[in-house]
Order: sequence, then structure tokens, then C-alpha cells
Amino acid sequence: MHLKSFHSDSFLWAALVYFAAMACIGLFFCGKSKSVSDYLLGGRKLGAWVTSLSAEASDMSAWLLMGLPGFAYVAGGAALWIVGGLIVGTYCNWKFIAGRLRAYTEIAGDSITIPDFLQKRFCSPSNTIKLISAVFIFFFFVIYVSSGFAAGGKLFSLILPLTYRQAMLISASVMIFYTFLGGFSAVCWTDALQGMLMFFAVIAVPILAILYFGGVAPTAGLLSATGDNFLNPMFGTNNTKFGLGEIISMAAWGLGYFGQPHILVRFMAIRSNDEIPLARKIAMHWLTLSLVAAAAVGILGNVWQEIRLSGGDVENIFIAMVGNMCPKFLTDVILLGVLATIMSTTSSQLLVAASSFAGDIYGIAVRKNASPRELLFVSRMAVLIVSVLSIALSMSPNTFILDVVAYAWAGFGACLGPALLFALFFRRTTENGVLCGIIAGGLCVVIWKKFAFFNLYEIVPAFILSSAVIFIVSLMDRAPAQNILQKFDLARQKTMG
Repeated sequence: MHLKSFHSDSFLWAALVYFAAMACIGLFFCGKSKSVSDYLLGGRKLGAWVTSLSAEASDMSAWLLMGLPGFAYVAGGAALWIVGGLIVGTYCNWKFIAGRLRAYTEIAGDSITIPDFLQKRFCSPSNTIKLISAVFIFFFFVIYVSSGFAAGGKLFSLILPLTYRQAMLISASVMIFYTFLGGFSAVCWTDALQGMLMFFAVIAVPILAILYFGGVAPTAGLLSATGDNFLNPMFGTNNTKFGLGEIISMAAWGLGYFGQPHILVRFMAIRSNDEIPLARKIAMHWLTLSLVAAAAVGILGNVWQEIRLSGGDVENIFIAMVGNMCPKFLTDVILLGVLATIMSTTSSQLLVAASSFAGDIYGIAVRKNASPRELLFVSRMAVLIVSVLSIALSMSPNTFILDVVAYAWAGFGACLGPALLFALFFRRTTENGVLCGIIAGGLCVVIWKKFAFFNLYEIVPAFILSSAVIFIVSLMDRAPAQNILQKFDLARQKTMG
């Protein structure tokens, strides 16, 4: 049996109510966004719960309930390398980056975007580092957002009597609407609500699958009968043993966290550093359980003999299990969890891409003296520009969500990850070092992806190259000025104290 569409009138009504709720949140915060800072950073007033749930919901894009289960469906236990890498990366991001970034961005001229911070961190009279980093952010976010739009199209075309393109355009329109109106506060509050719904959905499905199979013992029997090392993390598809490069590639997903603007901006917006420990605990519990459950969905789906998927359909295993295993009264709620996963990350990415375009590209290359009111207007227009470009990239129903996310994830991780780590923790870092590192990391991702050298995930060589370039160029460059070092020391003192 292959995956077929299953139409649900009740889901249509549930989705309409859900869409209306998200739109109302956007309308509510529309009048509260009076400045660019309000629209893009929410005035730095987020509490621990909203910050943590929003950060993790925006992190776990459509690939949590579609891409990752699809990979686990094919690769089995090998998915645990990705899961482990993401858990370690998330913990390090919250433990070492969150507090320092929150303090330093406020000290460095109250920076509201990552490119803005990098320029003010080095007290640069030039806008070069701000412009270059913003261009890379804009480029990779257009790609990233397209994965969310594609996921929306896949979801609705399976559940409703719509073509892929019709479904994609409808779901994209709702995400664009509330992001366009409400800005950062709307996105964070919708992310927090969607994060709770996502968590319920991803936890419920493997539990329901075990019950569907008859309990723990029968399920264990089905898993033990898979054979061919399906559950062995050292083996991949077709019983092929992994080499060191493939293991490193999967675990290296964790490196990407240090450069994800849509996650980092949550650290910048939390009310105070005192709330970060609680936010970290909430985030880690949410993330760990969600990732393990998502991988379990794919593994349990593989032993479900009533359906066999191949090609692009493997990323629909979660939806297939919901439609065929779950009680009807739960189906719509869990499918809304899939919708929440898609909408939360895509809306966050739209907003950060818009902020880079408005403040860091338009405000430099087009209108240097643009008023705050004008920049607020341009930010909203940028949401539409990014959306149009992303929709153009996601018109094909054959888009593999995990592949698209992996490319954008590597781009951010290699461009901004080393730059941010050195800027926050290496006192001798210079503007020229970071600028060269950003360019080297970004170009390496693009070139390595094109030629796929050694079958190694492009984030690995690009991250290493970017770090080496920053370190070497900074040491060769003139030492930072005293006022730059004083701000660095102040940020360190605030986070150590």
C-alpha cells in the first residue's frame, strides 16, 4: 500500500479556527509595534517560558515531524546521530551563548540584529561587515523559508482536496499575514502556543503507534524482526556500514546552532540574564523528548507492514500514521501540531530575513538616513519580498524538506557560528578577521554543496575553515582599540557575575 490522500472536513474547520487564532494574535500586536525595535525584538521583554518555547518551536521546523521521521524511516538507528548532535548543540547554545549574547548586544549599542551586533561589537565606522553578513542571512533564509512553504503544501494536499500548489499558497498566506502585521511579539507568542501543540503531537504519535501494535512486547517483537542492522546506529540504508565521515556529518548538525539568527534573536530578547537558566531547562526537556519521539515515529513507521513508502513520500510517514492509527477525535489535533511546526519556524525565519533586509541592507545600501517609521514599513514589505522568492523556490512537490533545511542550516552555521563565537569569547578578534571568516564560511558551503567532496556534510569543512580564517587574520591584524576591549570585558563581567 502506498500513501494516499485522506480528506478530512473536520480538519478543515479546525485549521480555519487555528488560522483565525494566529491572525488575531498578529492583529493584536500590530498596534503595539511602534518602532523597529518593537517589531524586530519585542522590546527585550520576553519571559523564560515564552523565550524557551519560542526558541525551540522556531528551531524545530517542518523537518521535526516530516524530515527527521522520514530519515529515521529509511536509516533507522542512524537517526540518533543527528538527534544527539542537536541535543548537545542546543545545550551549548543555551549554556554558553545565550547569556553572553544578551548582555553584549545591549552593551554594544542596543543591537537588534546579528549583523547590527557585529558592526557595533567592533565599533566599525564602515558598514561592510553588517552588509555582507546580512546578504548571507537573506540568501539562506529565502532557501530555509521555502522548506516551510513546501511542508505546508505537502500537509494540506494530503488532507484536503487541494493540489500541492494550492495548498502551499494557502498555508503560506496565513504565515505571511500574522508575521507581516504583528512582528516579533506576535511570532514569539504564536511560537509558544505552537510549541506546546507540537510537543503534544510528536509525543502522542509513537505512544499511539505502540498501542496500535498491541503494546510494548509486540512492538519490541516487530522491531527485533527488522534485521539487517536497521536499529544499529553504525549502519545506514541498505545495511551499509557508516564511515567516520558520515557519522561526523550527522552529528555535526549540532554545530549549526551557533549561527541560527532566528534562534539567537530569542536570546537577545529575553527580559534578563536571570531568566536564562529556567529557559534553558524548559528548552532542553522540550527538545530532547521531541527529537527522540520524532525519530521513534520514523522507526516505528518502518515496521508498520500495512504501508510502504519511497521517494519523497517517506517524509509523510508521520501524517500517514496519524491518519491510519490515531482515533478520529485526536487526528485533527495532532495534524494541527504538524501545521504548528511548519508555521512557527517559517514565521520566525520570515521576520529575521526581513530585519536583515530592512535594517542591514536597505538601511545601508539604499537609504542611510531612513526614519524608524520608514524602516518599520520596509521591514513589513521585506516579509512579502522574502515570501515571494521562497514561494518561487517551493513550487515543486518533489522538494525534499530535510535536504533544503540541511543546506540552509549549514549556511548559517558556517557563516555566523564561528563569527559569533569569536566575537563573544576571543578578546583579540578583529573586524577584518570576522569579515573574512563569514565570507570564507559562506563560499565554502556553496562550493562544497555543489561538488559534495568526500560525501561530507558541508557545515564541517566550512565551520573549520571559517574559524581558522578568523583566528589567523585576527592575529595578523592590528590589535583592537581600547574601547572595544573595554566593552568585551564588561560583557564578560556581566555574564560571569
